[in-house]
Amino acid sequence: MSVREEVGGTPLPEGWSAPAHQPDAFELGTTTFGERAHRTMARPFARIAIAGATDHAVALTQAKFANVDHDALRDQGRQIRAHAIANLPDYLEQWIDRAEANGTTVHFAADEAEARRIIAGICTDERIESVVKSKSMASEEVSLNSALEGAGVAVFETDLGEFVVQAMGDRPGHVIAPILHRTKDEVHELFSAMAGRDLPNEAEALTAFARAGLRHAFLTADAGISGGNFLIAETGEVLLVTNEGNGRLTTSAPRVHIALVGIEKVIPRRGDLAVLLPLLTGHGTGQQITTYVTITGGPRRDAEPDGPERTHVVLLDAGRSALLGGPFEEALHCIRCGACQNVCPVYRQVGGHAYGWVYGGPIGAVLTPLFRGQEEGGEVAQATTLCGACDDICPVRIPLHDLLLDLRRQRADTGHVPRAERLAFALWGAVWSRPVLYRASMAVNRTVLGLVGHDGAVSARLPGLRRWTEGRDLLVQRRRT
Repeated sequence: MSVREEVGGTPLPEGWSAPAHQPDAFELGTTTFGERAHRTMARPFARIAIAGATDHAVALTQAKFANVDHDALRDQGRQIRAHAIANLPDYLEQWIDRAEANGTTVHFAADEAEARRIIAGICTDERIESVVKSKSMASEEVSLNSALEGAGVAVFETDLGEFVVQAMGDRPGHVIAPILHRTKDEVHELFSAMAGRDLPNEAEALTAFARAGLRHAFLTADAGISGGNFLIAETGEVLLVTNEGNGRLTTSAPRVHIALVGIEKVIPRRGDLAVLLPLLTGHGTGQQITTYVTITGGPRRDAEPDGPERTHVVLLDAGRSALLGGPFEEALHCIRCGACQNVCPVYRQVGGHAYGWVYGGPIGAVLTPLFRGQEEGGEVAQATTLCGACDDICPVRIPLHDLLLDLRRQRADTGHVPRAERLAFALWGAVWSRPVLYRASMAVNRTVLGLVGHDGAVSARLPGLRRWTEGRDLLVQRRRT
């Protein structure tokens, strides 16, 4: 008898209720980056927590690679990803052949709507009433939860952070750490309301409450839905990395497993994992390797007591193939480690929600306009200091700085920059490209700011400088530093 058959009939723990459905919260096109950023910056805890957590993550990454040739490993990672993407159609075809030989049913979704239709159709055909989900940014891209709930399927996020944001009607604020922006008190209030009683405000008690209900969900769900960190072309397998064990339960306990994976996740060989796994885990969480590395290769065999009876993999395009062979192809090299978010001075202040879609930080500022278009998402490419810190830490050496500059140029060339902004930058360029005018402008700057400044800084909301001086002082430029 399998574990699911033995325990799956147990009742839901007393006082435990599933998260209520909340509408999708993506805000591109309805609010500006500034408006979204202001909401995060108005919450002192969020600013402190995000900066503290990202500092900690960067320190762990630096410690992880302190005694290895980090640059050489990154070079190898870049070569593997560049080769895979340059030959993506061939490796995808190889992966599909191997996966189908393993018994996996493979589907192709050209866009987000088709991905929702395919997975909802599988649930209908399989008579699925409830699903457990492992953490998946691809499912966030396609707004999968609301589509399934609309089809009458109960959805349980099983990563603890994802479970919290689902129950709050929120969405993840970081690729790796979904509730970076939330407090333990907020989680305590949420779980106490779900339990119908005041729970102890301790991490262990709150985790135990969630675990009790999620265990029941794992053992009674009809299907498990996961993402995939890599598609191994050589073997037709899907690799998943997690730290909580929920990914392994999601892919093995229910009778049906559905994986939604972006087509760019393909890698040529299992051997490539010797390079890519340390890069992913080291840059994501500072670990040598995650607690659970799960490789799924189709439905269970006759001699196996547990595992899914049927396995489906939905390959998601949604704008990815359009980048092949173009100036932004290198964006597809991303392995979703979140390291660029951790070092970005903009992300550290405004958090992930300010970017308005699924991905935050430098990679979000690149992927959002590429996947959502300049009209809807082009503004977020401006949300960068162009300091290059993301280039320095990216495990596969994506030139994020250059991609952001190219997206800014594209935004200007396609007429998405306001006329006043274009004129202002044209005037600035004309003045500062001439040494005499540059020196004259700096003299005027020192004189004017010196008159309105105090102790060498300007904090007044000056015309043209208001957006800067609302949040910080503007230093008066001195003749000699």
